[in-house]
Amino acid sequence: MRYLPLTEADRRTMLGVIGAKSVDDLFRDVPQEAYLTTLVDLPMHAGEIEVERQLGRLAAKNVSAGAVPFFVGAGAYRHHVPASVDHLIQRSEFLTSYTPYQPEIAQGTLQYLFEFQTQVALLTGMEVANASMYDGSTGATEAVLMAARVTGKKRVVLSGNLHPHYVETIRTTAETAGLEIVTGKPAPAAGETADHLVDDQTACLVVQNPDFFGNLRDITPLSDATHAKGALLIAVVTEVVSLGAVTPPGEMGADIVVAEGQSVGNPLNFGGPYVGLFATRQKFVRQMPGRLVGETADVDGRRGYVLTLSTREQHIRREKATSNICTNSGLCSLAFTIHLALLGEEGFARLAALSHERAVMTADRLSKVKGVELVTPTFFNEFTLKLPKPTAEVVEKLAKEHVLGGVPASRLLPHDKSLTNHLIVAATELTTPQDIDAFAAALTKVLT
Repeated sequence: MRYLPLTEADRRTMLGVIGAKSVDDLFRDVPQEAYLTTLVDLPMHAGEIEVERQLGRLAAKNVSAGAVPFFVGAGAYRHHVPASVDHLIQRSEFLTSYTPYQPEIAQGTLQYLFEFQTQVALLTGMEVANASMYDGSTGATEAVLMAARVTGKKRVVLSGNLHPHYVETIRTTAETAGLEIVTGKPAPAAGETADHLVDDQTACLVVQNPDFFGNLRDITPLSDATHAKGALLIAVVTEVVSLGAVTPPGEMGADIVVAEGQSVGNPLNFGGPYVGLFATRQKFVRQMPGRLVGETADVDGRRGYVLTLSTREQHIRREKATSNICTNSGLCSLAFTIHLALLGEEGFARLAALSHERAVMTADRLSKVKGVELVTPTFFNEFTLKLPKPTAEVVEKLAKEHVLGGVPASRLLPHDKSLTNHLIVAATELTTPQDIDAFAAALTKVLT
């Protein structure tokens, strides 16, 4: 709130009602040794205008994605979000609603979640989708736990080209779940998938398509190899717009598909909140985490929506729950649903085609810069370049030239020295020919 609403008289009245003499009485259970003896190292209180000015100065140090030519991706992508999306999600019945603990009285919420699930199932080529996860990385973790439940096995194989943040998120949960994690080696050019590490004790193989370096491939052979060992194939998609142009993972044999939905309806927001997409086969639905909204009819034959599955721990399942994630990304999933509905199937395909076109233009232009090599031959809207200099310092110099020129692979994989000169570059429909020219000119300058 922009002001403190309670007067001293209000506070005295509240303390009197609860039988406390002072605010300090509310903290009497805190051990004395835990109390601070000096002031916290923070600025002293100030007036509203002074605080706004200070925060404004701090915010001005950020460079927003739309302020300069922007080629950053690696799991989060800048796409155009129509103003109508923001307008609709700010309607009070959407913006202020919370998780429906008596779901059937919240028909509007259930309906848009049902539409969201339908969209996700169609995009991924799967039979059933849940009502969203936190984001792509936590969704991938839930998929691994689900595969372990389905197969009864504890060994998990991760592709070396799976996004490092997803790998670390999976590892964090695996430590407490008693899972063994085996990871392949990153391979920017080859598109390493780690299927050779799958054995009879493996619960699942997790692959990303397009992968962390941008490689795009047919994962059908991976599905066949994985199923031959009695394991499940989990496909991860960090750029959901790619599904407007690429064969869905479900049609290539994936058993579980996890995606980051940020690209549709949700701006970058300096890192969140985002929305995780989760879809699987009908036969695995009882092991699917989160919520599932279904369509039915009431006693009068009118269409209605119900919470068909709610396997969260804070509902009746408790320790038997399939997920410990305590909410869904409701508002973000609504933004996703609205944007995708506005685009329609044809519009979504055009968006994907335009993003791919701009990426091809960018790759062609940058690969002509002296010393620059295009590493990934087949890609959607993200690719990897190999530069003649360490990319971390190149990116810093590009920023001084007012170009945000991608993500150094070494930033997310710092221990792999073979990736020191690799730069991951993304382009979308918002990338203009002028942006590409500016990037090429700046890259030529900093590499000279």
